[in-house]
Amino acid sequence: MILILIVVLFALAGFLVSRKLKSKFKKYSQVTLKANLSGAEIAKLMLADNHITDVEVLSVEGQLSDHYNPQNKTVNLSPDVYYGRNAAAAAVASHECGHAVQHATSYTWLNLRSTLVPIQNSAGKILNIVLLASLFGGFALGLPYQWVGVVVVGAYSIITLFTVITLPVEFDASNRALAWIKTRNIVTPDEYAMSKDALHWAAMTYVVAALAAMATLAYYVFVFFGNRN
Repeated sequence: MILILIVVLFALAGFLVSRKLKSKFKKYSQVTLKANLSGAEIAKLMLADNHITDVEVLSVEGQLSDHYNPQNKTVNLSPDVYYGRNAAAAAVASHECGHAVQHATSYTWLNLRSTLVPIQNSAGKILNIVLLASLFGGFALGLPYQWVGVVVVGAYSIITLFTVITLPVEFDASNRALAWIKTRNIVTPDEYAMSKDALHWAAMTYVVAALAAMATLAYYVFVFFGNRN
């Protein structure tokens, strides 16, 4: 029951933050930049200013599907951002380039997160197997209750660690983006405030995810190890 409550509460929080984010982006997408630069042009300019020549800027399908891929070194922008000439597009494009700058400068937290990606994926698969096994036929894996707890808590600890490490990565990318668009005069003061607000709400989605993971981890620790006498 407690786990269900945690899931529901953070799902609601995630929904509200996501709704707020979409509302902000819709609002700021209607504000055309005085510089009249598209998201793609801003991204390419920021990469050039940071002497990054091996990263390609691409347009990908979807809404708010923007991301930087360190494996093939591409800044992937949704059509609204790639072609958009507004405060929202400026915020997102420069933020994703912020990740490219992190990669080029070997930013510690980004390197750590990249290292954790395959470990986190494996932890998620293990967790799903153990939880499904516990639902169908009890602890069908034949493991003692305490060992199941060790596996579940261990796997979820890795997942939680990944969400926490993501926070400085995302905040740093936003800080780099905001500093650059301001000093490069990409945006006016009013447009800068809009870009900052948009990135703030984007960051809140990661904050909610991290808090949800920590709350769920605390629940699992209590269930498996909190009632021992």
